Amino acid sequence: MPISAGRSLLIIIVVSMVTFATRVIPFLLFPKGKEIPPLVKYLGTALPPAVIGMLVIYCLKSVNLFAYPHGAPELIAGFAVVVLHIWKRNNLLSIGVGTVLYMFLIQNVFV
Repeated sequence: MPISAGRSLLIIIVVSMVTFATRVIPFLLFPKGKEIPPLVKYLGTALPPAVIGMLVIYCLKSVNLFAYPHGAPELIAGFAVVVLHIWKRNNLLSIGVGTVLYMFLIQNVFV
C-alpha cells in the first residue's frame, strides 16, 4: 500500500518537531547561569561510553567464531576503528573507514 504525499509530509513534520524538541528541552530545563544538577553531569560523562559499549555488543552479537570467516572481518574492521580513533580522534573518520573496510571485506575478501 503506497503512502500518500500528505502522509509522508506529516511524518516528516512530526519527526522534525520531535528532533527539534529533543535539542531544545535541555536549554529550557537548564538556562544559562543555572547550576546543572550533579546527576545530570554524571550521566553526561557516564552514558556516552556505556552507549558505545552497548552498540559494540549489539553489533558483534551474531558473530559466529566457529564458522567461516570466524569473525575476521569484524575483528579487522573493529581494530581499524580503534587504531584510527586513537590516532586521529575523529569519530566520523574512524567509523566511516571501519564501515567501508567491513563492507569491502565481506563483499570482496571473505566471500
